[in-house]
Amino acid sequence: MKRHTIEPRPDWQHTVEEQGLIYPLTRYPDDSLRPYWDESAYYSFSLPEVEALENVVEELHAMCLAAAEHIVRHDRFADLGITDPKLAALIAESWRRRAEQPSLYGRFDLRYDGDGPAKMLEYNADTPTSLVEAASPQWFWMEERFPGADQWNSLHERLVDAWRRQAELLPSGTVHFAHSETDELGEDLMTVAYLRETAEQAGLDARALSVERIGWDALTERFVDEKLGFIRACFKLYPWEWLVTDEFAPQVLGTYDLGGGSGTTAWIEPLWKMLLSNKALLAVLWELFPEHPNLLPAYLDGPRELAGTGYVAKPLLGREGAGVTLHPVGGEPFAPEPDETYVFQALAPLPDFDGNRVVLGAWVVEDEAAGLGIRESAGLVTDEYARFLPHVIF
Repeated sequence: MKRHTIEPRPDWQHTVEEQGLIYPLTRYPDDSLRPYWDESAYYSFSLPEVEALENVVEELHAMCLAAAEHIVRHDRFADLGITDPKLAALIAESWRRRAEQPSLYGRFDLRYDGDGPAKMLEYNADTPTSLVEAASPQWFWMEERFPGADQWNSLHERLVDAWRRQAELLPSGTVHFAHSETDELGEDLMTVAYLRETAEQAGLDARALSVERIGWDALTERFVDEKLGFIRACFKLYPWEWLVTDEFAPQVLGTYDLGGGSGTTAWIEPLWKMLLSNKALLAVLWELFPEHPNLLPAYLDGPRELAGTGYVAKPLLGREGAGVTLHPVGGEPFAPEPDETYVFQALAPLPDFDGNRVVLGAWVVEDEAAGLGIRESAGLVTDEYARFLPHVIF
């Protein structure tokens, strides 16, 4: 793994916008605009290195499924902050019947510097973003700049194939693709639009819809779109932890389709993904697979021995580093936010490449490793000001 500087292509912003990346710039607190898509540098990997990382990702995914089974079998829902017994029971049933419910993708965030083993930082298996830039613009960038190279990137083909396989689990008719209108940057909009495109290429009838425009027909007791058409299947880029606490949560859970027409609406990702996108998973993994080379020590009841080596406090739920605090030895004491629950993970500072802190986003489609997206940040927490850089395999 190496970082290389390179001259950006002329008119790169227009190029990537045409390829679906309509948010190539990030607005900073000083009101300046700086590249989010950053092709002034790129990373290179060897083929054996990527093959080893693929094996790591698929092993981690299998371990996460084993941890989900453990949580359900041993009724560990309270460790995830899930205290409603009805919700816990429905999640458990969703897990037991997972083979009957469509499930598409997820993204591991990994610490990796090219030397030691990759370390799992977290797993977003419910609403992962940065998909568009990983799947399309960086592939076209490689074809233009390094036509003889390769890339860890089979995302598009695997997503289309996954939709073809998932089709038999979906109710007949239209699949709705929903994002929230509160998305100001357009990232969620374009992620959903891209996934809708892959579904259409797989032969599905797909329709765009915002979460805020989903309606409830009290007469038929079904969710409907703006044209009063029944929503039989819906991909939603809207976290389950929000959905189960919204105004219409009782209707969502009461009509949830566990498969085989057991309900009236099938949701993608399925409800059992709440087991994987909760950061309590990190502590359960360490409990089940202690000393695993691709895991970092993590606990729910406090930092334990990590207080002597440094730790990170992570809220159980949250996106883009929100609420994450770092506590090196001798640093600021931990001060929890009111009504927040945390997992404490060993501090493993992101590797420094020429003053840039890098994290690997490794994609899983169904149960297979499918691609890589790289984000850089100035600080140790990858937040909304991170930059996306392309990569190649030489």
